[in-house]
Amino acid sequence: VQLVESGGGLVQAGGSLRLSCTASGRIDSFNSMNWYRQVPGKQLELVAEITSGGKTTYLDSVKGRFTISHDSTKKSVYLQMNRLKPEDTGVYHCRIEGGSPPWEFDYWGQGTQVTVSS
Repeated sequence: VQLVESGGGLVQAGGSLRLSCTASGRIDSFNSMNWYRQVPGKQLELVAEITSGGKTTYLDSVKGRFTISHDSTKKSVYLQMNRLKPEDTGVYHCRIEGGSPPWEFDYWGQGTQVTVSS
């Protein structure tokens, strides 16, 4: 299974972007779908998570501005990013993990660049 992200780009501060992540193969029972952000010189950070039960959690700095969701087929996860700030700049990776032993899985996408100009 491969995860393919899209939707990144260059946007001015205050603008919006919608990131999409779609799995190429079948995804059965997942535990969580996540968006991470990688900034050069900094640790990978978890930006948003949605569980199979629909619970969402967000990085404090994006609360109220970003919204994570997934579609009913459970093959795609989205990140709606509003009121973007320059500090939101980075490479955004999606991750889908789940399954039960011994069939656990942990899939990552290659990443999509988001650049917010001031």
